[in-house]
Amino acid sequence: MIFKSPFPDVEIPEVSLPQFILDRCAGLGDKAALIDGPTGRTITYEGLAQSIKLVAASLHQRGFKKGDVLAICSPNVPEYAVAFHAVAMLGGIVTTANPLYTADELAHQFNDANAIYLVTIPMFMEKSQEAAKNSNIKEIFVFGEAEGATPFAALLQSDGVVPEVDINPKEDLVVLPYSSGTTGLPKGVMLTHYNLVANICQCIGVPSAGAISEDDVLLGVLPFYHIYGMVVIMNYALAEKSTIVTMPRFDLEEFLQLIEKHKISYAHLVPPIILALAKHPMIDKYPPKSLRYVFSGAAPLGGEVAQECRDRLAAFGADLTVTQGYGMTELSPVSHMNPDTPDVIDAASIGPAIPNVECKFVDIETGAELGKNETGELWVRGPNRMIGYLNNAEATAHTIDDDGWLHTGDVGYVDDKGYFYIVDRVKELIKYKGFQVAPAELEALLLTHPAIADAAVIPSQDDEAGEVPKGFVVLKSGQEISQDEVYDFVASKVAPHKKLRKLEFVESIPKSASGKILRRMLVAQERGNS
Repeated sequence: MIFKSPFPDVEIPEVSLPQFILDRCAGLGDKAALIDGPTGRTITYEGLAQSIKLVAASLHQRGFKKGDVLAICSPNVPEYAVAFHAVAMLGGIVTTANPLYTADELAHQFNDANAIYLVTIPMFMEKSQEAAKNSNIKEIFVFGEAEGATPFAALLQSDGVVPEVDINPKEDLVVLPYSSGTTGLPKGVMLTHYNLVANICQCIGVPSAGAISEDDVLLGVLPFYHIYGMVVIMNYALAEKSTIVTMPRFDLEEFLQLIEKHKISYAHLVPPIILALAKHPMIDKYPPKSLRYVFSGAAPLGGEVAQECRDRLAAFGADLTVTQGYGMTELSPVSHMNPDTPDVIDAASIGPAIPNVECKFVDIETGAELGKNETGELWVRGPNRMIGYLNNAEATAHTIDDDGWLHTGDVGYVDDKGYFYIVDRVKELIKYKGFQVAPAELEALLLTHPAIADAAVIPSQDDEAGEVPKGFVVLKSGQEISQDEVYDFVASKVAPHKKLRKLEFVESIPKSASGKILRRMLVAQERGNS
């Protein structure tokens, strides 16, 4: 049975992403578009449009052309949006990288995406230079100044003459974020201009008293390199003429101070931050009374936590709505969203499908289509669905079938009201504070240690993070190694969110007859012992 959005389809213009954003924001003049939280440095809407053209012209003069790839490896700063849209205006492609990646992880992404330019910050220059040496990066630009890099400000010194570029919105890529998808190592997700424009229009098309408006001030605390921050905050908010206050990293006290200083009204968050709003004593010192709307994504939010957060802030006079949605990088990213009408909110649900989206649930074993209140794997299709994984036809075919359905790997059901619920995952990815961790990547790394004979990694439930990576390790005969040594070994080679947080030494790893690790058996064992 196919389930459609209860909301009417929206019209999606076939234009480039920068044209869509800038046309909607024309005439806003000196209204603040982006404010740097720590310093107060501001880019107005007029300044944003001018800066995008200046940087695009400079990149063009350097030979950057349609189809070329520029990597951004930076925390959230106002200039992130300038670099992003300047590349898009030329028909180029942005690949956004996690700035906490190691040099090897960065080099892998740069090579896979075939990036030729890199934008970063002084703090990450050393590993950026190391990654650049092992890739095709020709020049590094830096927000600020650093030895061995061209100041990004130099790109603002141009005539602003941007060549006319013939962009086919439905076919030409605009961004290559990396996702583990349903299985395996991170892969480049090919998203077009049309994909992102569609998803913004779809989100706007959800009738909701809590929709982003021109009067809202948003907090850009979720990283712009992640699809959630990139589309739902940076681009959606700009399209709706709002003001975004950027945070380069999360710090609870600074987070609360910025809400107070800028009268933040709308915050896109993840469950661990919402949990802090519900329980942390610091809220008493800086009550976020200006917040009217909190939207949660990237990982499941418990209905009880949402209610606790509402109740806690209501005690300070905040009239707050807390709701959640669902999506994935491969869906640009939103496919479901809870409208915030008080009498229809279901805090435990991801809401109904957004406009122009179709969904169905299928039996995991047989592939048979299911009806309401029957649990199976969620399949989704719509104009926001990626066109595939870069250089990986096999993974694309595994994820998108011949009828255009994207197999999400998430298990859930739809109720009689048309509200969707996610209850489990077919895929074995670990969601640590909303970030994906591929067990196979950590298992391969563990096996490079000279004392380790075999290994498996599973998600282990955690109140704060949602899930943490837990390792099961079999030592080679005669070898001894401590838990801390294993933790340190992994931590030295991966980004912080991929670190092992739990570890158990075992005699053997359960495997199928074909040699596949039976992670679900370990998960069941783990939950049975807890």
